[in-house]
Amino acid sequence: MSEDTPQLPDRLSVNPNSQYYDEAVFDREVGILFNGKEKTNVEEYCVSEGWIKVAAGKSVDRRGNPLTITLKGDVKPYFKERT
Repeated sequence: MSEDTPQLPDRLSVNPNSQYYDEAVFDREVGILFNGKEKTNVEEYCVSEGWIKVAAGKSVDRRGNPLTITLKGDVKPYFKERT
């Protein structure tokens, strides 16, 4: 990894209102391997606690945010290669 690439944090959220949102990380596309399979609908993850939050269908809360479910397992975030 080059020095201008930020390290992936232990916990990250795609929601700008979350305390775990980090805009600098999203300068590059982030991928998530969950139990060895790539997930594309991850809203938030935590590597040390071993969970991801994914959208539960098209349901939204009263503020318009997607309802999420928490799945536990092996979480491996990575930066996708630029093409």
